[in-house]
Amino acid sequence: MLKYSERSIRLNKYNLSIYRWGLMKLVDAYFYLERLRDLIYSLLELRDKARDSGSEIVPIQEATSLVKYGFISMFKGGVIMDVTNEKQAEIAERAGAVGVMVLDKLPYDVRASGGVARTADLKIIESVMNTITIPVSAKCRIGHEEEARVLEEIGVDLIDESEVLTPVDEKAHINKWLFKTPFVNGARNLPEALRRIYEGASMIRTKGEPGTGNVAEAVKHMKLVNRDIAMLRGYYISGDYEAIWVYSKENKVPYELALLTAKLGRLPVVNFAAGGIATPADAALMMWLGADGVFVGSGIFKSSDPESRARAIVLATAFYDDPETVVEAQKMVSERQAMLGIDVRTLKPEQLMQIRGE
Repeated sequence: MLKYSERSIRLNKYNLSIYRWGLMKLVDAYFYLERLRDLIYSLLELRDKARDSGSEIVPIQEATSLVKYGFISMFKGGVIMDVTNEKQAEIAERAGAVGVMVLDKLPYDVRASGGVARTADLKIIESVMNTITIPVSAKCRIGHEEEARVLEEIGVDLIDESEVLTPVDEKAHINKWLFKTPFVNGARNLPEALRRIYEGASMIRTKGEPGTGNVAEAVKHMKLVNRDIAMLRGYYISGDYEAIWVYSKENKVPYELALLTAKLGRLPVVNFAAGGIATPADAALMMWLGADGVFVGSGIFKSSDPESRARAIVLATAFYDDPETVVEAQKMVSERQAMLGIDVRTLKPEQLMQIRGE
């Protein structure tokens, strides 16, 4: 009887956490929507007054850097899930994902099938977009500007220039400043991240090793980024700007970006963790290490319990700093139903996806 009571208490705490999280999200959404509505009406009134008085109307600017960064910042604290069809997208939305990433194959299957991995079928992407209400992203190959163009044309919300797909150019990434749609790029360390931001990326994700179900590489990459940021921050606080300049020169990154990172004490853009996240505890760990959110690829839909695992990972990501909630999230899944992981040490160098597009 005691065990039953303890279990009931734990379940009630979990249900309360879900309710509290959902209520906060709902209240925040209505609050910001009301503010946005008031702002839009105020701007429209000012425009009409200016037009009536004969003043020159400044043309509306679209897809500015501020708009892109602002849109991406709305993903913070959430989970973006890889999906391959409408059914998986619906599961992700019901679980509380902030967005989905549409692929032809999950990273685990891309690794297993070999060959050339390309962007997903546009008809599937459009079908997913018509099925769910949360933002829809899609991947293009590194350096493949035309794949990115067609993704922008059909109206995806975010483009991932991804090492999971087969690169067409290992050295030259897409010039992302030419696009209205924001981009996310992977990075294994701070210099790589700053180079991608210089190219126009509005968001960064640690690469990890996709399709392995092994979070070790994601942890390593996040710690490498954090250590360099801490070092640059130390230089900035001590006034050693020459050391920041030397760092930028040695690592082939713009000095201005290195200086901005040192001043902020973090990446200048939103940084999600990715690559090998398969459990709620994995997601909570990456958030604890400083990630703004997580991408989950094969970890959910290559498991035997995708619906409960998706909900659990969303919960653990949102409440990573509440151990009791993370425990409840971890209890929602079973290790026996998790995807079969791959030890990265068993992979040959040519099998590693993370080294693509440095």
